[in-house]
Amino acid sequence: MNTSRRKSLQALLGLGSLAALPRGWAQVRAVELGAVPVSRSYDLTVAETALNVTGEPAVGITINGTMPGPVLRFREGDEVVVRVTNRLQEITGIHWHGLLVPNDQDGVPGVTYPGIRPGETFTYRFKLRQSGTYWYHSHAALQEAAGYFAPLIIDPAKPDPFQYDREYIVMISDWIDTPPAQVLANLKKVDGYYNYRRITTPQFLAQLRNAPDAKARDALRAERSEWAKMRMDPTDFSDGGEEWTSLLQGKRPDENWTGLFRPGERVRLRFINASPMNLYDVRIPGLPMTVVQADGQNVRPVEVDEFRIGNGETYDVIVQPKEARAYTIFAPTIARVGYARGTLAPEIGMSGPVPDMGPRPVRTMADMGMGGMDMGGNSAAMPGMDMGQTLDGSGQAGMAAKPPDPHAGMAMPASPGGGGSADMSGMPGMAGMPDSGEAAAPKVQADADGLRRLKYAHLRAETRNADSRAPEKELLVRLTGDMARYFWSINGKKLSESQPFEVGVGERVRIKMVNETMMEHPMHLHGVFMELVNGNGRYAPRKHTIIVPPAQTVELDVTYEDEGTWAFHCHLFYHAATGMMRLVKVA
Repeated sequence: MNTSRRKSLQALLGLGSLAALPRGWAQVRAVELGAVPVSRSYDLTVAETALNVTGEPAVGITINGTMPGPVLRFREGDEVVVRVTNRLQEITGIHWHGLLVPNDQDGVPGVTYPGIRPGETFTYRFKLRQSGTYWYHSHAALQEAAGYFAPLIIDPAKPDPFQYDREYIVMISDWIDTPPAQVLANLKKVDGYYNYRRITTPQFLAQLRNAPDAKARDALRAERSEWAKMRMDPTDFSDGGEEWTSLLQGKRPDENWTGLFRPGERVRLRFINASPMNLYDVRIPGLPMTVVQADGQNVRPVEVDEFRIGNGETYDVIVQPKEARAYTIFAPTIARVGYARGTLAPEIGMSGPVPDMGPRPVRTMADMGMGGMDMGGNSAAMPGMDMGQTLDGSGQAGMAAKPPDPHAGMAMPASPGGGGSADMSGMPGMAGMPDSGEAAAPKVQADADGLRRLKYAHLRAETRNADSRAPEKELLVRLTGDMARYFWSINGKKLSESQPFEVGVGERVRIKMVNETMMEHPMHLHGVFMELVNGNGRYAPRKHTIIVPPAQTVELDVTYEDEGTWAFHCHLFYHAATGMMRLVKVA
């Protein structure tokens, strides 16, 4: 550590030595949500704070001195007041992720309001029009990645249609001691800066030498050439690497965050992915999970062994551990470069086995079902791939005979007939579900490894959506980018080069998102819920964040009720920061 940084840390801590930094914000025993009081008003202070997440001193941005920040717990229908004081040296602002609020309360500096200047206090005031599990975070500069996020819970005005005995918030995040500005500079400076899994030139030459014949060597050269054209690498599943520590409620895996239960109790776990870098695959070995909410909205309960949670998404699940033993909450990154881990147990100090993460995934041209393509952000479509085609429930599009990737668990089928209801009885992993409120819960088939993985096709709203009209307008949203030069865009343009999409208040709009890159993009639309077109018609699940898998198309319908200019962006933090963001003007 350089001398000036050490002195600044010492001054911030008020200590003469950095040998042992406090970690008072972390607790081994989880706090039950029932112990958090419901309130209509909160006072929050945003400031730089000395943290010791990894065992080394670092500085983060905290809310009321903690990372994650304090839980805000409200009640549906209340008008709430949150006063935010900015102790930073730059403008800040809090975005209420997934909440339907007036445009000037959405918290995006430079878009919905000027932001909160250093030393100022801003008062947010809005009426709550929903319930469920959400979170809040900065939408200014690079602040979110420095630890500036926290959970937000809204109790329903009427009881939820499922029962439980106790509940915990399970917020997944990741951390690196390197400041976000330097992380971004590193990503832009060197292609695949944090990706140590890439095949190097010497390794590629060794592959050529070891190839059995000229045909095999030609195939290796051809595939490497195709990836070069895409300016991507078959191991580009994540921008980050082993330097990041995955956290569960701010706790490292070795710290064993523990939620207590009594055998036979139903435990509600409110999962939130607040990671700037990683999507996670969540499971609790030996304990099935019943998904009851997605992005704060009730869905028809569906029992699974694993679900993928994208950046910004939330899932509520019910588990019922019947044995007096420890169960491991295990959440590896999709790139399998790290994992978050916690425990459910009848008493503190217990722990269960930690599963192996499994092999690190590598994409192939056969997996993507295509030949060469220009990934520079100017292609209208991919050669060999109909971007409007129907995808099957395995998460594959136009695949070769290779078995489905068991970790592609969040793909979904485009609606074969547009916005109407579809018979899902022929869908892999689905029971027949007529368009009525009495439909049976979907049956999830196990993958080849025996795990039942949630797919978007399994999500069905518990109640009928208010607007079932056919779309009046379609917006094409192409997700484009260049991993080699590290910039990301929508329709081939960065935010600074683009014009807002224009939508009318009350207008029914179909948004067609086409992923022309080789990475998953969790897309978040402010100010409205997106109704995912997955064949469930009027019972399409309502989400605020949707994963768009590589080389696939996802469709959704929206009806804006609130005027204003709203943000629409990828929730992979550095993708949005380098341009994968657009504005939606609603008037």
